[in-house]
Amino acid sequence: MKEGPDIALLASLIGDPARANMLTALMSGKALTASELANEAGVTLQTASSHLGKLEKAELVRQRKQGRHRYFSLADCEVGDVLEAMMGLAAKRGHMRTRTGPNDPALRKARVCYNHLAGEYGVQMMDSLRERGMISESDGALELSASGAKFLADFGIDIDLLGTQRRALCKPCLDWSARRTHLAGSLGTALLNHFYGLGWAKRHEASRIIVFSSEGEREFHKVFKLVDNKN
Repeated sequence: MKEGPDIALLASLIGDPARANMLTALMSGKALTASELANEAGVTLQTASSHLGKLEKAELVRQRKQGRHRYFSLADCEVGDVLEAMMGLAAKRGHMRTRTGPNDPALRKARVCYNHLAGEYGVQMMDSLRERGMISESDGALELSASGAKFLADFGIDIDLLGTQRRALCKPCLDWSARRTHLAGSLGTALLNHFYGLGWAKRHEASRIIVFSSEGEREFHKVFKLVDNKN
């Protein structure tokens, strides 16, 4: 047997259609019950429980009990990063599921990617910070500049607190719909939570869609304007 990380095991767990649908549903960042995940996967509750047991054993999901219910979520942000990267790669290579619906344009506009903003708005935010010299990228790594730290602190983000966390401050995440990079890491999470706190946006109840209010859209485009764009 070859030595090293067993990527075949993870690939087989993620690659099963039912489990893939469950993991995609958990990319919303919300904890879901086994029944809800069974519905997402189109399988029976018994089959869903079997799938969840395998995912939990591999530490791809975790569960917590609240009263009579058990809730499942992705194990951590690393799992979310891998799933979004796989979505981006699939989209880039043209491996797309053909089913579309009324939610598709909204998902492409703004959605949650586990715990940060994705879609057109996520890419615009990243482009704005990068164009204005607030974030630089080198060899696939992101770095926040001094001017970027000041700008974000003035905007209401506690950069010093984020610096004490074990997570990376800035991470690039390939956006599956735009096929370009948006901002992940603790900064990406803090910015999305700040948008919620400001009342600019809210989560769609039953999906990954993020809905910006009219005022929220105006303020977002004002703060994260693009150098080569009228926004």
